[in-house]
Amino acid sequence: MKYLVTPLVVLLCGSLVLYPVLFLVTESFNVGEPGQFPPELLGLGNYVNLYEDVRILGNTALVACLATIMAVVFGFTLAWILTRTAIPGRDHLERLLELPYYMTPLVGALAWGVLLGPKTGLVNQLWRLLGGGDLFDIYTPYGIAWVMALFEGTVAFVMISAAMKSMDPALEESSRVLGAGKLHTALHVTLPMVAPGVVSATIFVFAEMLGSFAAALVLGVPGRFFVITTAIWEATLSFPPDYGRAAAMGFALFAVMFASLTGYRWIVRRGNYATITGKGFRPRPLEMGAIAWLLFALCCFYVLVAVVLPLAALTLTSFQRFATVFLSETELTLANYETAFGFGAVNSALGNSLLLGVGVATIGVLILAVLVWIIYRSRVPGSGLIEYVVMFPQAVPRMVFGLGLLWAWLNIPIPIYGTLWLLALAYFTVLMPLGVRTLAGVVLQIDRSLEECARVCGASWAYQLRTVTLPLLRPGIIAAWLLLFIASVRELGVSIFLVGPNAKVIAPAIVSAWISSSTELSAALALIQSAAVFIALIVLLRAARRYAGELP
Repeated sequence: MKYLVTPLVVLLCGSLVLYPVLFLVTESFNVGEPGQFPPELLGLGNYVNLYEDVRILGNTALVACLATIMAVVFGFTLAWILTRTAIPGRDHLERLLELPYYMTPLVGALAWGVLLGPKTGLVNQLWRLLGGGDLFDIYTPYGIAWVMALFEGTVAFVMISAAMKSMDPALEESSRVLGAGKLHTALHVTLPMVAPGVVSATIFVFAEMLGSFAAALVLGVPGRFFVITTAIWEATLSFPPDYGRAAAMGFALFAVMFASLTGYRWIVRRGNYATITGKGFRPRPLEMGAIAWLLFALCCFYVLVAVVLPLAALTLTSFQRFATVFLSETELTLANYETAFGFGAVNSALGNSLLLGVGVATIGVLILAVLVWIIYRSRVPGSGLIEYVVMFPQAVPRMVFGLGLLWAWLNIPIPIYGTLWLLALAYFTVLMPLGVRTLAGVVLQIDRSLEECARVCGASWAYQLRTVTLPLLRPGIIAAWLLLFIASVRELGVSIFLVGPNAKVIAPAIVSAWISSSTELSAALALIQSAAVFIALIVLLRAARRYAGELP
């Protein structure tokens, strides 16, 4: 029986993961009728035409490099401050610095468009009041990179801070004993010791930036600045749709992301920069004296520009008929929220997003718990292959995967395209790596002897899983459920190609409102989405504290 587990799991997961990619690759060679499957005419024309899109490729590389540099610099600096120095309120600041991730890039891009847009931006309005012209223009490659670094580069801070927390401080202390200053020690001792974490974070973040869509859409398209993801989106909306060009660009982006993530895994597995040995140590933060308050102010400034200012700008805008920073000209209204909750399409989009979030998280976390147990606990042959297939969506840009699903399900005689069922299936597929990684960390902490005792006492596999493994996994299951819920509610890349008249969700609805309606309505919708995510985050933190003492 155990020899059938791997083929069955690989077949089921592979059909979800690899089947859409097969359609993507096939369409990329289609030089005949767009969207026809199987194609009547195959060729390399779509790939040859990529040379004509060299400007778009250059734009993508420019924005991705700028955003990666910013994100890694922010991440290293903030990680060093919060893990290696003694500043006031370290624990609270660390939680606050993770908030930009939960606000989503779409919300961040809308907020910074309200703040620094030319002519209408709130900051530029204030500056013109003082007699100047437009001070900032967020609709540039640097503005796109800034928003991407703030709201998608938070992972760099998380990865680098994790490396610093587990680093033996003995070498840093030796450096200071020999007379080196704090800055010299940070650059010449701390940085080399956490080099694997920094390099891994750099490659991982770069891959994420290549596939970014929301910030490039909101801040790039108005100025006709296109990257690969927005060019794919435009190609599918053209008449007739240029699916072949979109598929070729999507597959090229997938290849680069796959190579980047492969390099990331190679560095993680091959590098040996060990600083933790059998000798015990306790990380001791540096006493910074008066500089501690300067570092505290730097962290607060980051929270200000990444959380407080964007939310304040969206809140002010959402209660106005016309966005302005001048109180004397402000006309406050609840009309935007009345529209958001009263307009049928928008109201159903919010309800559908919450329904999908609850459904995907509830069913998905149970399936993923079983998968994690098979991968890391069972002795079935080929468990490594199962892990590879399950983690494969991490290398596929969300938007590209949505494009593959679009063609895949249009050519299957199962009528789920344009329904919530397809969106649920897509969300579960692209979020499998997130759920597996969250649950794996808890599974690996559970001693095998607890499960072995149940088996020795005669318990079946199903009974042992239900009465021993799942109860021990309860904290991880709660965390995975809430993370899957948050990710489902904020998902845009996959959703934008799969929504239909009866299957609308909130993220594409925000984009539609931004394109066809007003900034004020978009701000209200963005705040509603953020509120749902933050409520789930609060529940997550409360649940984590409640069950922290129950882990074995």
